[in-house]
Amino acid sequence: MGENGNGKTNILEALHVLVTRKSFRKNTTFPQLLSIDGDNPEILFSSLFENEGDQITFTGKMNPNGSSWTLNGKNTKKKLDAKLVFINPFDSYSFSNIPSFRRKWFDDHLSLLSRDYKKVLNQYNSSLRFRNVLLSKKPPQFREQLQVIDRQMADYAYELVAMRNQFVAELIPYCEKTYRDIFSEEHELNIQVDSRFHGFSPDMIYDYMQQRLEKDLVVGHTTYQVHKDDYVLLFDGMNAYEFCSLGQQKMSYLSLIFAYIELFRYNLYTYPIVLIDDVSGELDKARWGRLVNFLEQREFQVLITTANEKFKEELEKIDGANKIYISNGSIH
Repeated sequence: MGENGNGKTNILEALHVLVTRKSFRKNTTFPQLLSIDGDNPEILFSSLFENEGDQITFTGKMNPNGSSWTLNGKNTKKKLDAKLVFINPFDSYSFSNIPSFRRKWFDDHLSLLSRDYKKVLNQYNSSLRFRNVLLSKKPPQFREQLQVIDRQMADYAYELVAMRNQFVAELIPYCEKTYRDIFSEEHELNIQVDSRFHGFSPDMIYDYMQQRLEKDLVVGHTTYQVHKDDYVLLFDGMNAYEFCSLGQQKMSYLSLIFAYIELFRYNLYTYPIVLIDDVSGELDKARWGRLVNFLEQREFQVLITTANEKFKEELEKIDGANKIYISNGSIH
């Protein structure tokens, strides 16, 4: 809690960097993280995590040349085994208007749930980059190489479409419930994977790629594959991106995220740590109360920021909540 511009979001960002080693802000490098000039600038991390009675100490140091980390006093290169979900209500606009943002949102959140998906996605992206090099530079025997890489990509694409469809099918039942619980309204929320490869076998995907090969060679890159697939959020059967009000889009987006958190708990038997940057400006006062009730009934740890005095009063109703006050970049 604290006035705007005093550093509340910095605490969320610090925790995000600690766990994932990157900021939730795009294209953020060390100078943007620290924003302080000096002879030897560095960021020091010191943290204590508790999990099922066990305590884990995790420390780190970042500077312009890199970073070093220790887990329980021992040097480590591995990331902390903790999961984070960051909720920025302003992202609802990007989610509703930018297909690449939606693709990244689903890829990132599905990767948190499934190591298999993350592995196949990385393999696909590596093959895609290599294929695009072949298409643009056309080295000797590039057509023979394309045949091999296209077979690999067809197999990866088949697996990705299947896992995306399964993820969406598991997520949908939670969407309507979270919308009803938080916003006290009855609406039908649905999600569709928009892909040309529904029902395709790996051989059919390969054949499709061969049909487009000459076009790909002309433009020098892959014109269509599963990295171009999209996700359509349906609100009462209508495309939410085109027909919903801004308020309905925001509520649908928040419902989607909290539905994902419930699915996370169901699949992995644990909750992620949830970071919420001020949502008070995106919801009216009646929905503040329902959101607070929703959070209080859940078992996941939440860090939420606000500069709104009225919303702060609602948050203070949560039994056992810890309050942190920020002023001029310092914790009080």
